[in-house]
Amino acid sequence: MTTDDTELDNTESDNAETDGTDRPNATTPEPGSDIDPVTLEVLRNQLESIAEEMGQTLIRGAYSPNIKERRDCSTALFDADGRMIAQAEHIPVHLGAMPAAVDAVLEFDPRPGDVFVLNDPFRGGTHLPDVTMVSPLAAGGDIVGYAVSRAHHADVGGMTPGSMPAGAEEIYQEGLRLPPTRLVEAGEVREDIRSLILANVRNPRERRADLRAQLAANERAQERLAALFDRHGRDTALAGFDAVIDYSRERIEGELETLPDGTYEATDVLEGDGVTDDDIELAVTVTVDGATIDVDFDGTDDQLAGNLNAPLAVAKSAVYFVVRCLTDPEIPPNHGCYEPVSVRAPEGTLLNPEPPAAVVGGNVETSQRVTDVVFTALASAAPDRVPAQGQGTMNNLTIGARDGSFAYYETIAGGFGARADRDGMDGVQVGMTNTLNTPVESIETEYPLRVDRYGLREDSGGRGEFRGGCGLERTVTVERDATVSLLTERRRHAPAGVAGGESGATGENLIDGEAVPAKTTVDVEAGTTVTVRTPGGGGHGEPAARDTTALEAESDANSRGDDADQ
Repeated sequence: MTTDDTELDNTESDNAETDGTDRPNATTPEPGSDIDPVTLEVLRNQLESIAEEMGQTLIRGAYSPNIKERRDCSTALFDADGRMIAQAEHIPVHLGAMPAAVDAVLEFDPRPGDVFVLNDPFRGGTHLPDVTMVSPLAAGGDIVGYAVSRAHHADVGGMTPGSMPAGAEEIYQEGLRLPPTRLVEAGEVREDIRSLILANVRNPRERRADLRAQLAANERAQERLAALFDRHGRDTALAGFDAVIDYSRERIEGELETLPDGTYEATDVLEGDGVTDDDIELAVTVTVDGATIDVDFDGTDDQLAGNLNAPLAVAKSAVYFVVRCLTDPEIPPNHGCYEPVSVRAPEGTLLNPEPPAAVVGGNVETSQRVTDVVFTALASAAPDRVPAQGQGTMNNLTIGARDGSFAYYETIAGGFGARADRDGMDGVQVGMTNTLNTPVESIETEYPLRVDRYGLREDSGGRGEFRGGCGLERTVTVERDATVSLLTERRRHAPAGVAGGESGATGENLIDGEAVPAKTTVDVEAGTTVTVRTPGGGGHGEPAARDTTALEAESDANSRGDDADQ
């Protein structure tokens, strides 16, 4: 985990109200059921443990380093109505958009023994590499909930190895697109569907193993939920689903009421879309009214020719993340947290695109900018809770062979923005991702790559009373002919400081020592070096107010570094 009191995992709420009783095999507890606080806490912890165990099963069973090492995956439990009741502490952008996947599956009359697979961003997905599995959970023949796993697969086809092309202009170029489809029917894997998937991806052996790990994670949820029902009884367990959601909603409403009512606005930009380098504007109006918060992205630019378009579910996920950051981190993350939150974006715009828009960069880069712009809007409402801007990018680096023999994917950490009472953290994932780095040993064992440098960028954090965190530098030598794709941000506009703090350093991408654009895909020969320098975080407060002890410590550290260089 790379979270602290302002960086938290999030979940999403489903704004559509549904009634599970009008679907076959759906069972909903009676409203108004009373559960004592002790039982509620026991049930909450057990439900969260199921989600966590799903995640561990997926990570241990996966084959690709992106899942087994970086943990680029997420798991959660939902009730029969499609409301999230528990999540593992995984990837914010995955978790916040998951309810859209369950909603999409509910349209296909799921039955016990089914497992649906999907990745279509216009039918419940986020971007094509994030493959989602949704399994009905049964008790006594009735559907009582859903297990959901989402994992970033290192390749799902498309125009470039790794399925993260910088220049895509339509979704068909980004990979295999799966609407909700039964992969398992009545307990049996449909080999025709699995074969269809594997025929359209590079390295099908790795994809097969990762898909199998997701199936195992969902199966574990069924086993553990059955044990919970046996222990507490069906009625008590189902009433607990409602109770944990109600508890979180009441807690979050109380937190929102501490924010001053008002309307808050902000704008920010993305640095081109891979087709042009023109700045792309995001605009937001946030209205706080008692225990509710409304977020409207009217004024944001129209959908793009390139692939930084983000489905509305991704925009919602970023908003819910900010809400979680500004409220008590001890509130259980579930559907109840986001019932008081509404999110809108006009159709046909950057944050609510229409097909066949390309979207692969929207999930990873645009989501980060949505986080930044909503934080900026709310800085006036909660100045002590909003940090300076972090690196604001996931620094997506993909290196793969066109013959499908390997595909390396990584998001590279950077600087965390300083807060009102402490420095930002160095070299951490910021905002909508929460992955680990791939160990050097794993990179050099699994891929024809050599890591030449991996370390902090000294003095890349913005100065202030509290300084921003430092970015990283990673240099990799590609030992075979390959294709390199970079999807990055904050190469032109630095992460901003607040309250007089200075901006963090911008990032930089180099191939064989020469600067390349923030979004680029290029074929390279063996022996080529690829360097990614990630942005630092912004500072908080006037630099002159910095504690003298901290300044002396930094001066000593810099002197030691100079001596070592000599």
